[in-house]
Amino acid sequence: MILAHRIRLVPTPRQADYFLRACGTTRFVWNEALRRWKDAYEAGEKPSGRKLKKAFNADKYERWPWLREVHRDAHARPFDDLQAAFANFFRRVKTGAGKVGHPKFKKKGKAGDSFYVANDKLAFDGRRIRLPKVGWIKLREALRFDGKVVGATISRTADRWHVSVQVDVGERRKERTSDFTVGVDLGIKASATLSTGEVVEGPKALDRNIKKLRRLSRRHSRKEKGSRGRRKSAVRLARLHARIADVRSDWTHKLSTRLCRENQAVGIEDLNVNGMVHNLKLARRIVDEGWGQLRWQLGYKAPMYGTDVVIHDRWFPSSKTCSGCGVVKDSLPLSERVFCCDACGLILDRDHNSAINMRPVARGTGELTPVEIAALARASALVKLRSWKPESSGCSPERVAV
Repeated sequence: MILAHRIRLVPTPRQADYFLRACGTTRFVWNEALRRWKDAYEAGEKPSGRKLKKAFNADKYERWPWLREVHRDAHARPFDDLQAAFANFFRRVKTGAGKVGHPKFKKKGKAGDSFYVANDKLAFDGRRIRLPKVGWIKLREALRFDGKVVGATISRTADRWHVSVQVDVGERRKERTSDFTVGVDLGIKASATLSTGEVVEGPKALDRNIKKLRRLSRRHSRKEKGSRGRRKSAVRLARLHARIADVRSDWTHKLSTRLCRENQAVGIEDLNVNGMVHNLKLARRIVDEGWGQLRWQLGYKAPMYGTDVVIHDRWFPSSKTCSGCGVVKDSLPLSERVFCCDACGLILDRDHNSAINMRPVARGTGELTPVEIAALARASALVKLRSWKPESSGCSPERVAV
């Protein structure tokens, strides 16, 4: 298993200047490689990252002498990344797995500035890291994982620099504190409602900072383009965006770790977030909850604790199904926050009822909930489940039999 530890760097002005030039080199090589890829494709050839890298290396220092100022890893990695990007693009197009974007040219000043350093060029000494061309750099904290260092990526967020160190930790296992099962209903009014009845409130970082964000955005738009004041304003605005993202990420990490550590099985629903954000009245609040980030974190943390993550089909009527008797209502408006069952008389909070319906059955018990008994009796209402399995490039869902 490969894990990444992202650590903030404290570079000197000279080192920060090198980082900017290395990011610019990576961006330039990516754009050059993408241009050559398109030219080869239009000419009827079959391009590949290896072929493009070989042709680029043949005369790169003669055509662009300034490349010698930056370590070669910064202008060698973009070809591998481009090959992986096109492989992922064609794979998703072939399988029809969601909305896919064609690899694009990178623009200076946009988010995503980074460059790569191979593992044989790295060295660690407590809270220091040694990088080629710049020497030792101070870290905010020491490397947390033990194992073989695979590589590192230096990136910029606002005016701050971070290094993401990829470490092969082998079979990493952590012990659970309990063996419960829990269903999780994700929402807007309550960020997460558990089948135990607990309501977990999220930080709603964007909603709390929206006034300040709008004010800084207005001030930034009024600055003269190219001026020093506009550059300073851009940094202040980027810092606030980074702060909002960090607060949201911290909450999702804590919740996903807790769910995996305290349960042997976690049930969540397969939400169509891309479709839901088209509702302009709810889009900002949906994005602010970080549902996709939480699901991704559950996918790679669950194997560490031996926890099963059960993803219910997005058409499973968890909110309209009675958790007591399994009867499904014909309709349940979003404004109706209390679930009332006409068959058994159950009265329960809407989100709590949904979370109970998504709670998986504990392994080895053979017990069925009323919802599952009713679902098995009606073939048309059969619940489709999907389980997560980690891969080296992330986590991908695979169908399992019910």
